Amino acid sequence: MTRSDLVARLAERFSQLTQRDTEFAVKTILDAMTDALARGHRIEIRGFGSFSINRRPPRMGRNPRSGEQVVIPEKLVPHFKPGKALREAVDAHVPADTPPPLPPLRRF
Repeated sequence: MTRSDLVARLAERFSQLTQRDTEFAVKTILDAMTDALARGHRIEIRGFGSFSINRRPPRMGRNPRSGEQVVIPEKLVPHFKPGKALREAVDAHVPADTPPPLPPLRRF
């Protein structure tokens, strides 16, 4: 589901909201979440999951072309941990023997 798909589904479900209002609401929520994570806060949505920041320590890497060693600096990356209700809902709707669909191929 893309952001525009989400906006369309919400506008469809809540007929009193215009497409523009729904788009603004989704943008506002995502901006607030981004801002909170950027400030180092943790976001918890009960029944859905939690977002937090993980620290990746600096490490030595290798340039694949030249083979020369390069220092990869420390990074802070967002991390999502699904809640129990989300895990159970996904598990109930996906047959165990069916592999997940492959992402579409990109052409460069």
